[in-house]
Amino acid sequence: MLSRMAPLPSRRDEILGEETLHAMLTLERRRAERSRKPFVLMLLDTHAVPKKGNGASFIEDLTSVVCEATRETDLIGWYEEGTILAVIYTEINLEGKSPITEVLHSKVVGALHENLDRRLAPKLIVTVHLFPENWDQERPDRVADVKLYPELSRRNPGKRMPLIVKRVIDVVGSGALLLLMSPILAAIALAIKLTSKGPVIFRQERLGQFGRRFNCLKFRTMAANNDPKIHREFVHKFIAGKSGVAGTNEAEPAVFKITNDPRVTSIGRFLRKTSLDEFPQFINVLKGDMSLVGPRPPVPYEFEVYDLWHRRRVLEVKPGVTGLWQVSGRSRTCFDDMVRLDLRYSQSWSLWLDLKILVATPRAVFTSDGAY
Repeated sequence: MLSRMAPLPSRRDEILGEETLHAMLTLERRRAERSRKPFVLMLLDTHAVPKKGNGASFIEDLTSVVCEATRETDLIGWYEEGTILAVIYTEINLEGKSPITEVLHSKVVGALHENLDRRLAPKLIVTVHLFPENWDQERPDRVADVKLYPELSRRNPGKRMPLIVKRVIDVVGSGALLLLMSPILAAIALAIKLTSKGPVIFRQERLGQFGRRFNCLKFRTMAANNDPKIHREFVHKFIAGKSGVAGTNEAEPAVFKITNDPRVTSIGRFLRKTSLDEFPQFINVLKGDMSLVGPRPPVPYEFEVYDLWHRRRVLEVKPGVTGLWQVSGRSRTCFDDMVRLDLRYSQSWSLWLDLKILVATPRAVFTSDGAY
């Protein structure tokens, strides 16, 4: 029993509150992105431990055992105040015979069973979460570990109502646009059907928030059964910053898009230039896969070559039909700058920002600046 153990007041005083722990976890993700040094988040869930009787002292004993079983440089705090204790193991070494997650799990669980009440210790649920995550290409159903993103998966009450309003705007706005544009959309569908073989709607697998996959809808602008190799190669060069195509004179900025794609049909070229090919995505908005405003959803083979910090544009916010990139130059913007715009949007998001982007979008569409 822990009552025979020496007290550890110095470490116990350093146990972080929920809000501070979440902030430190976000900071550690940013550090890991820059330094490439991974960290481990361990969660000790006490929901199943009775809170009456010995439950109260059990929580205090738990914090003491965890303090003894961790390094002074590790961060200890409440992931969920009074219920889920967390340890952030910073700058860990992945080189070893056994996975570091298994090593840390065995060490802490062993200490818990040795020092805590044997009736209550088995009720603890201990999980470990490694960052950065290994996005295995052989697991197409893989999504982000939401435990690593508490500030996103556990929205604070101050943003709950604005997010509800955002969803209402998404549903009402998408429904109204689809209804008002239905005659034009029907004409586009007929034109596609009469001028080329293949389906009217093109379905492409994309990644939504936290890497969840969904079928993104667009009017088909290419010949059916085309080879995606051209786009895949372009995407790899684009992300590497090697895909800029110079303008007709030195005063024109480079274009970061395939400008003369042989796969695009004559109708498709017009639809892309006017962004009318994107209208079926309002169905994705109604379904909740996308929002009216947000980063563009990437294809899986694009995400595979992302740098660590690039992933945040996918993980931190729901994708959208329009966004800062679309109203800030579109294909005139290199990939890293596009990601920075997306991250700026997610970090400073507000309903007012969404409104400004929505108001600026028609001008970007009608001028066709950067659209190909």
